[in-house]
Amino acid sequence: MREKLGWRPEPFVIPETIYQAWNACDKGERVQQEWQNLWTLYQQEFSDKALELTQRYHKMPDAAWAEQSKAYIQTCQEQANKVATRKASLNALNAYGPLWPSLMGGSADLTESNLTYWNKSTPFNAKNPTGNYIHFGVREFAMSAIANGIALHGGFIPYVGTFLTFLDYARNAVRLSAMMRLQVIYVYTHDSLGLGEDGPTHQPVEHATMLRITPHMSTWRPADETETAVAWQMALQRTNGPTSLLLSRQALPTLERNAQAIENIERGGYIIFDSTAFPSLILIATGSEVTLAINAAKTLQQQGVSIRVVSMPCTDRFEAQSAEYKESVLPRKVLRRLAIEAGATAFWYKYVGLKGRVLGLDEFGVSAPAADAFKQYGFTVDNIIAQINFLLSEEL
Repeated sequence: MREKLGWRPEPFVIPETIYQAWNACDKGERVQQEWQNLWTLYQQEFSDKALELTQRYHKMPDAAWAEQSKAYIQTCQEQANKVATRKASLNALNAYGPLWPSLMGGSADLTESNLTYWNKSTPFNAKNPTGNYIHFGVREFAMSAIANGIALHGGFIPYVGTFLTFLDYARNAVRLSAMMRLQVIYVYTHDSLGLGEDGPTHQPVEHATMLRITPHMSTWRPADETETAVAWQMALQRTNGPTSLLLSRQALPTLERNAQAIENIERGGYIIFDSTAFPSLILIATGSEVTLAINAAKTLQQQGVSIRVVSMPCTDRFEAQSAEYKESVLPRKVLRRLAIEAGATAFWYKYVGLKGRVLGLDEFGVSAPAADAFKQYGFTVDNIIAQINFLLSEEL
């Protein structure tokens, strides 16, 4: 090969001319200096505009943010809308966006499906450099990598959207978001079998687990509009890492809660339904499956079963709570537990233990209307009741 290439230097010797051409250190210093020179010229030529943009985007919410966000969450609960959590996410953006001028959004060619374009969004492009929304095109990895760059630049809070299953294309960049603890907000819609007819290629199975076990990633799968509002509140306030919001395509009813339950949503896991007596069994659910769990629990309660339902929208937030709080929600002596989520099951054994069960999905989905797909894989009130009865019949 050396003869054919006419390569005459001694073995393992790099000719100086080639070495210099590939010397990344020197080249990097030169490029850095070139950029610094251009930046200096920009500041001189557009000093007023640079100052204006800095003041506009670096502004943070005032002291009233806590009260305003709490009031919005209460409004969501009182209005009791039945909406997809992707629509609830848009509603939260419309409510919170004016308070956070540093928000910089975008979507990988799924804006109309992700619902990431709120009512004060304007496209960012060559003609409008003051815009706050980027149409990334079908480039999930590039979008996520650019969001990292925006976060590293500082002064902005980037949020980007795509379907949850397309996280696969962006995984390297998302992992780096977490590794560098960047405040990037990922809006992942169409979070389960509820996607329906697009079928297995578009129905995420392992993705929620992947995000939950990623160090420094905070992952929310809200059950309704109220939980979605809290998820956005927490994402905006979290400055030491990225947040993923897993949102439904199908409409979900607002669940009944008392004031304490509303306050406890931000803890990541909380009691949303409970019998008056100490529970003999606990159901743990997320997202669209929380409604199913509550409906099953209500049926069994009427039959005299003492049962508790725990909504667990954010496991990492729950794990950050005190031992006393976690024990109050999931008492260790209640061994009969059933976790319900339309996704991979392995993660949930952490909470149900060897005596519990998990109703989930350990295979790829099916192309069918959402209701039919859920029924095929056992995500129905009748099947949940059957699973509970089996647990109650077992000797511990």
